[in-house]
Amino acid sequence: MTALGFLYPGHSAEDDYPRIEQLLGSDIRVDLVHTGPCEDTDRADPLGRLGAPQRLAAGVEELRLAGAEAIVWACTSGSFEYGWEGAQEQIRALAMAAGMPASSASFGFVHAVREIGVGRVAVGAAYPDEVAGLFVDFLRAAGVTVTGVRSSGTGTAAAVGDWGERELFELARQADRADGEALLLPNTALHTVAHLPALEKELGKPVLTANQVTVWEALRLTDRRVNAPMLGSLFTREPIIQV
Repeated sequence: MTALGFLYPGHSAEDDYPRIEQLLGSDIRVDLVHTGPCEDTDRADPLGRLGAPQRLAAGVEELRLAGAEAIVWACTSGSFEYGWEGAQEQIRALAMAAGMPASSASFGFVHAVREIGVGRVAVGAAYPDEVAGLFVDFLRAAGVTVTGVRSSGTGTAAAVGDWGERELFELARQADRADGEALLLPNTALHTVAHLPALEKELGKPVLTANQVTVWEALRLTDRRVNAPMLGSLFTREPIIQV
């Protein structure tokens, strides 16, 4: 049994995680702890408080007692807002507090882009423009070329969590670029897991979404590779452990 731990802010699309657990197979457990109350906004200033070390450390003990082997901060905006160096320091502090490997959704995107072997991506974000721009800066600091970004400017996790298939596909279509080899949808508040195969079929390219790459990142930290096509092309890489 491989136990994965996640710190998730608030309540929006956390039901993506038990869905992922079901698709991964019976020997992988997904444990999720909600971080404390936070200001429900995607404006840049409060995001630093959302990802503050004391807020993240508060949920670590519960995951450690549950037997987690790695912990991932399941909030993309609450990590990339710190910038490349600041986000690295954030996960270093989390790893020290947890006593185990740690990462964040933002670094999950960087590692997932490398895993699928692409260098040029488009971004579709349900953030205000200024916050979407910070994610683009983070990707570029990692050496990823961003060919275009579409921001919906929705502004709150609660609003994004209420999106259905229609809104998700509309954002994806608007954000897609012909010169982008993959599409990235960075909001962990957005329900995407049930739609990954359909999104990739619609766009004809890999689609990386926040909760998907967050769980993949935790598996990477524990040296697991799982073949689960219903979770998108990211989960069909070699070596294959068939589910």
